[in-house]
Amino acid sequence: MSGPTTYGIIGCGMMGQEHLRNIALLDNTRVGAIYEPNAAMREISAELAPEALFMDNLEALLSHPDLDCLLIASPNFRHLEQLEALAAHRALPVLVEKPLFTNLADLGRLDAFAARYDAPVWVAMEYRYMPPVAAFLRDVEAATGGIRMLSIREHRFPFLEKVDDWNRFDAKSGGTFVEKCCHFFDLMRLALGSEPVRVMASGGQDVNHLDERYSDGVPDILDNGYVIVDFRCGARTMLDLCMFAEGAEYQEEIAAVGPTGKIEAFVPGPGRFWPAHLGAPPLPKLVTSPRSPKGPETQEIPVDPALLEAGDHNGSTFYQHQKFLELVRGERVAAEVALHDGRMAVLMGMAAQISISERRSVEISELI
Repeated sequence: MSGPTTYGIIGCGMMGQEHLRNIALLDNTRVGAIYEPNAAMREISAELAPEALFMDNLEALLSHPDLDCLLIASPNFRHLEQLEALAAHRALPVLVEKPLFTNLADLGRLDAFAARYDAPVWVAMEYRYMPPVAAFLRDVEAATGGIRMLSIREHRFPFLEKVDDWNRFDAKSGGTFVEKCCHFFDLMRLALGSEPVRVMASGGQDVNHLDERYSDGVPDILDNGYVIVDFRCGARTMLDLCMFAEGAEYQEEIAAVGPTGKIEAFVPGPGRFWPAHLGAPPLPKLVTSPRSPKGPETQEIPVDPALLEAGDHNGSTFYQHQKFLELVRGERVAAEVALHDGRMAVLMGMAAQISISERRSVEISELI
């Protein structure tokens, strides 16, 4: 591929614009065409990708002849139908934002798409590529001697405003533990190298969005909860989510423990939300605590300021695109985050949602 790798992009809201900023930092890439139906989002996107053509509809974008790959960053409930539309037009390597689907009834459609689509599909799981999380994943086996317990805490800000308020409702987002937390379920599977067996969760909507009213009604999105997952390998994991805790120093804290020690990753939230009166935001760090000899060892893991400026995910969007481009350019043979990974992360989130609503543990086998 001698010329620049050319992206087509579906959806340029908040996350799509982060992708645009990061694509602009990559070598030998360009955005060739964009489909974004919202006028305000089109205007912002045109400033970020001034050479891109704006298409009037999805079919026009998918028919554009000069595309090498596709990015889908539209609202959650559109992802699967847009993958199906792509399959009907042509086979391009595609990077699709999580979650892959938002309704358990659509699992058969996803499997049918996977069976007939010939080009690579990479599911966007940015958290894998945050430098402190990548360091955690690199060192976790040696630090623990084999994970027996893994916990992930995300204490963060409420859901931001999105186009047409789609993220205020379970029906369009998939629910909080699908929309927000499939990242964390993906990390659990990746760190353990095992599949989930059962899920037990408790959660609610206790603080956020209670006084909001939209054309679709009263928001029903959860804002906090706990999730426990048992894995086939015998390890257990826990997720602790709170979306009214933006005063915390670190947004994500990940800890794994095994027979020889403990390792933790600490990840700050977006720098644009850090209060100026507190000075510089905290640096990401990795803490390793062996059982013998005792004594934690702390390693700071700074992130390139240019990457922090380009998005809210600690540089991970840039690193994810670097790897995706290797796939597009034939430098790697398979997606690092495959359809199966995206599928399982959603199923774990759906199991958590069912567990909360029905007040019972849920076997993953019930959903498949």
